[in-house]
Amino acid sequence: MAKQLAAVLGTGQTHYVAKRHDVSMSGLVREAIDRALADSDVGWDDIDAVVIGKAPDLFEGVMMPELTMVDAIGATGKPMLRVHTAGSVGGSTANVAASLVQAGVHRRVLAVAWEKQSESNAMWALSTPVPFTMPVGAGAGGYFAPHVRSYIRRSGAPEHIGAMVAVKDRLNGAKNPYAHLKQPNITLESVQASQMLWDPIRYDETCPSSDGACAVVIGDEDSAAAVEAQGRRVAWIHATAMRTEPTTYAGRDQVNPEAGRMAAAALWQAAGITDPLTEIDCAEIYVPFSWFEPMWLENLGFTPEGSGWKLTEAGETAIGGQLPVNMSGGVLSSNPIGASGMIRFAEAAMQVMQRAGEHQVDGARKALGHAYGGGSQYFSMWVVGSDRPER
Repeated sequence: MAKQLAAVLGTGQTHYVAKRHDVSMSGLVREAIDRALADSDVGWDDIDAVVIGKAPDLFEGVMMPELTMVDAIGATGKPMLRVHTAGSVGGSTANVAASLVQAGVHRRVLAVAWEKQSESNAMWALSTPVPFTMPVGAGAGGYFAPHVRSYIRRSGAPEHIGAMVAVKDRLNGAKNPYAHLKQPNITLESVQASQMLWDPIRYDETCPSSDGACAVVIGDEDSAAAVEAQGRRVAWIHATAMRTEPTTYAGRDQVNPEAGRMAAAALWQAAGITDPLTEIDCAEIYVPFSWFEPMWLENLGFTPEGSGWKLTEAGETAIGGQLPVNMSGGVLSSNPIGASGMIRFAEAAMQVMQRAGEHQVDGARKALGHAYGGGSQYFSMWVVGSDRPER
C-alpha cells in the first residue's frame, strides 16, 4: 500500500502554570483534548485511536497514570498507545500518531501529551540513581551546563548570546496567551543580572517547571479535505524523523549529537529540502536552556558548526528575522516536560495554519517542530506545510 498523506486538523493547549491544583491529570489532559477537537471540528466518534505521551512517571510519582485515564481521554473501546522517549516524548507521540494515519491503519488519531510536575519534584526525579548508569545528581541544568561551556569554547561565542535568546523567547511568550512565563519588560541587562545557577546558565536563561497538556488531531487526506472545504487550513505533514543514541559512549559529542544530525538529515531528505535556512519559514526548537538555540541551529544543519550563535546575535531568529525560532516563547516560557515536544510540533502546525495569533509569522508556509530528550540522546522532528506535499 502506498504511503497515505496525513495532516494536522487542529490543536489544543492548556494554559501553562506552575501548579494546577484545581484539576487532576485527567482533567488537565481533557482541557487540551476538548480544545483540539473543537479546533479540528470533529467529535469523539470521529477519533479512531489515541496515542499518549509523557515523561518518566517519577515526574508525578504516579506509575502508568494512563491506565486510569482511559475514559477521560476518550480511549474506551479504542486502541490506545503510550509513547515514552524522555523529554522528546511529545514530539515522538505526534510522529507515532502521524505514522498510524500514513500507514492507513486509522483515519483520525488523537495525540495528547502532558506533565503535572506539581504532583512530584522533577529535580528529585532527575537526580535519583539508576542502576548501571552514570549518576547525574544535579538535575538537567547541572548535566547540560558542561555541554554549554564546551560549545562556547569550541565556537568562540560571546557570553551575551544566552541572554539574547532568553530575552527574545520571553518577549515572544508575552504574546502567547498560553505561556507560563510572561516578561514583557525583560532586558539583556536583567537576564545578565539574574542569579547564576549552573555556570554559565543563569536563572533567567532557564525553563520553568510547568503543569500543562497539549493535543493534536491528525487526519487522512479525506479528513483534511473536509476541513479545507470549510475554508480553513490544515498543516500537511511533509516529513517526520526520530533517532536515538546511547547516553554515554567513547567519543560521544554531546554538543552536536550524532542522533540529532542523523534525524535532521533524514528529515530534510524526506521533505525534499536542500537548504533548510532558506526553505523553512520558522521553527519551534526545544530550547530548555537558552544556549541550546545556537547549538541546535548547528545540529539541525541551519548553519555550519560553530556559527549558530552568529544567526542568533544578528537577530535573525526573532520574529521578522530570516528564521524565526520559538515564536510561542518556547520551552524557556512553558515547560510541562512530557508535553513540551508536542507544543513545539503543535505551534509549528499553528503557524502554517495561520492560527498563531499575536505570535504569527507573516507568510509562514513551512515550519519545523523539534524535540530532544534524555541526555541529548532522543530526537524527534517534523516538517509541516500549508501546501499538500508531493507523494
